[in-house]
This record gives sequence, structure tokens and C-alpha cells, in this order.
Amino acid sequence: MTVKTFYNEMYDPEGKVRPHYAAYSAWLSEMPEEKIAQKRAEADALFHRYGITFAVYGEDEGTERLIPFDIIPRIIPAHEWNVLANGLRQRVKALNAFIRDIYHDQEILKAGHIPAEQVLNNAQYRKVMQGVDVPGDVYAHIAGVDVVRAGEGDYYVLEDNLRVPSGVSYTLENRKMMMRLFPRLFSRYRVAPVDRYPDMLLNMLRSVAPVGVTDPTVVVLTPGAYNSAYFEHAFLAQQMGVELVEGLDMFVDHGHVYMRTTRGPQRVDVIYRRVDDDFLDPLAFRPDSVLGVPGLLEAYQGGGVTLANAIGSGVADDKSIYPYVPEMVRFYLGEEPILHNVPTYMCRKKDDLAYVLDRLPELVVKEVHGAGGYGMLVGPASTRDEISSFRKLLLAHPERYIAQPTLALSACPTFVESGIAPRHLDLRPFVLSGEEIQLVPGGLTRVALREGSLVVNSSQGGGTKDTWVLEG
Repeated sequence: MTVKTFYNEMYDPEGKVRPHYAAYSAWLSEMPEEKIAQKRAEADALFHRYGITFAVYGEDEGTERLIPFDIIPRIIPAHEWNVLANGLRQRVKALNAFIRDIYHDQEILKAGHIPAEQVLNNAQYRKVMQGVDVPGDVYAHIAGVDVVRAGEGDYYVLEDNLRVPSGVSYTLENRKMMMRLFPRLFSRYRVAPVDRYPDMLLNMLRSVAPVGVTDPTVVVLTPGAYNSAYFEHAFLAQQMGVELVEGLDMFVDHGHVYMRTTRGPQRVDVIYRRVDDDFLDPLAFRPDSVLGVPGLLEAYQGGGVTLANAIGSGVADDKSIYPYVPEMVRFYLGEEPILHNVPTYMCRKKDDLAYVLDRLPELVVKEVHGAGGYGMLVGPASTRDEISSFRKLLLAHPERYIAQPTLALSACPTFVESGIAPRHLDLRPFVLSGEEIQLVPGGLTRVALREGSLVVNSSQGGGTKDTWVLEG
């Protein structure tokens, strides 16, 4: 899978424009670079004005930063998207079945398909969820699945995000920005809309309300304005027309959750929580947490409230569990996986560790609990000292790491300081699971703006693009 050439989303190996980019390429060739630069500056100014930023912790220049937005879209033809969407539905269905199983009968562990200790000793496994039934057997209501394209253009799943996946607000805002900057351009394409996501999200959340609740009250629980994704929390609450609340705004009484309002307490039935497990309930998890609601776990266990995503879902997106997802698809669904994993070496295994240590300059090594591009080594882009330091970490705690080949991520033309040049990217579609499994066409395309970089995370200098899925 590791090759020297990169699949280009817009051009084939002979340099010809791919058919699904033809109309856009013709438009782009008529557009002067000064005009593109002007439009990009206009987009930056508008994003600043609307407060579309994210927080970066530990930086001297301040806590808020604009995510760079590239005005050249990533375009996906309908037939490609259909395969991708079917694969994502299949994968998330299997992941939900896995989470239910490990908190109930543990059949996949008993069958020996996944080592029991990998699950039961995992930091994200929550014993308090053992035997707890949730509405519709849905645990990962919102999943952000990171997909990359490599080699000859095949799609691979890089990781599954099932705890509090973020980024969908930028998917929606990027589309609004493109339609504002280039309204006539959309007349050349039949681009599938993404603006119905908030309605789909709200309908899904209402569909998983506790048994017997016919007109559920939904809220979005945020850690507060200093959280890196606070813009998204506020945005989604506003778009759904529901309350944005913090832990101090709610309390538990007789097995139900209530929020304080000017008209008195109001019962809350569904909480879309953007707070990690550890901080949800100071009586059950971290006693020093001021972000959660005392007694929330007991109300949840008793069926008085629904949490999306469920407590304990994180065990299924841990990078040490990721290699087993294809086996979950076979075990629970009796199907072959539509989407493939990236080959993965588990450093807790002696032979895998030896292989990784011998090839550190060639591999990408990640912490199993890591996120945001932190705690990882990109071998080909690292210095000898960085590789040497990481080798010591691996030898000291091999169980904390996995390694993968350095993928030749696909590239897409991107407007950078030197002009238009290819930059590597990935894609995070958002999958909603309720009475059915749905997703809007597209997702968040993240792009590595530094030449040669394979790290697309916004916290590591990456930007975003609008993602166009063409209607068939």
C-alpha cells in the first residue's frame, strides 16, 4: 500500500482531468489567481466575523484560531459515494453490535475473535455499563469515521470516532461559504445538499428517547465556552432549536434529569453530550469534575434519560480495538467488510514490536488512546533524534502503541501561498444511528496545508475543504 506516487483526486496519471471534475476544471481555468486569492481572503474575514474558530490549548498567541478554509472543493462522484456510504453503514452497524455485546453476553470474546483482556482491561471499558440496556440497542448514535484514499485510489478506514466526534459544523459552514462566494458555480453541478443534517440529527435523537416518552426534550451538553469545539456545540444546538446546557444547568431527581429554566424545572429526555465519560457524573467518575451532573449515571442506568453517545462507547474506537473491526463485521453481520482497514501492527505483540522497531523510519506510530495528531510518530518526516526518543517510549510501554504503513494519501489541488498545488487530505463522514442508519452526502475534508505533510488535523496546522458529492 505504501507507494511513491499519490492518487490525485482531480487528475489521472496522464494529467487529464477526471470526468467528475471536468466542469469545475473548466470554471477554474477561467478564474484568475488574484480573484481566487480575493475570495479566500473574503472567506477568512467572514469566518472571523461569524466566530467560526476552534480553541488551541497551550499556545502563546491565544486560545482561538481560525481553521484555514480552502476554496477548491473535493469532489466525489455518485457511484463512489454509494459504495463508501454502504461501507460506512455496515461498519457502524457492526460497531454498535460490538458495544452492546461486550456490555451484555460478550459472545465475540467467548468465541475468541478478540482477546478478552484487550476489551475488559481497556481504559475506555466502563464496568458500570455491564447489563445496561439502551433504547434501540444504539450506543454510538453519532460516529465520525476517518477515511483515506491511498494507492490506486482505494478507500481505507483510518479510525473510528465514537466518543464525541467533532467537525460536522465545519462541513455545514464550508458549504454555506462556498455557496455565498460562488453561487453561479453550483448551477454547473448537481451537488447533493448537506444542510438537512441538523434535522436528521434532531430526529435521530428524538427517536432514541426513553421508553414511553412521546414528545422528548433534547439538549446539547457542553463543557463550556473554553472547550476547543464550543463553536460546534452552540451551532448544533441553535440549528436544532434545542437548549445548549452545561452541567450546572441540570440536576437529577427521582431517576430523571431536569434543567433549570425561568419557568421552573423542565424534564430532559435526551442529552447529546459533548463531555467525555470521566466528567459526566462526579458521583460515578471523577469526583473533581464540575462539568457533569451528580447522579446522571444512576438516572441513565435506570432508563430515565438517553445519552448520545452512550457511556462506554469509546472502547470501540480505541486504536487497539481498531484491527478487529473487520472481524466484527463478519461475526455480527455475516458479511465481508465493504471498507478495508489499514494494515496495523499491535506493538503489545512481540513479533509486531520487533517489526516496528526495525522499520521505525518507514512507519506511522500512534498512541492507542491518542487523538488530534498528538502522541504519534510519522517516521519518514521525523529526525533521527525523534525516532530515537520514540523507540525508548515503545520499549518502555509497547502496549500503548500501534503502527501502520505510511500511506500515500490522495492529494487534491489546493490554493496555497505559492499558488495552486496538490496537498494531502482525508475525509470524515458523519453517520447517525437511531431507528435507521443515515448520513448526509459528504463530510469534513481535512487537508494538510504544509507541502509533503500527511497530518491533516486542524490542531497541527491542517485546513478544510467543502466536500461535494455529485447526485447521480
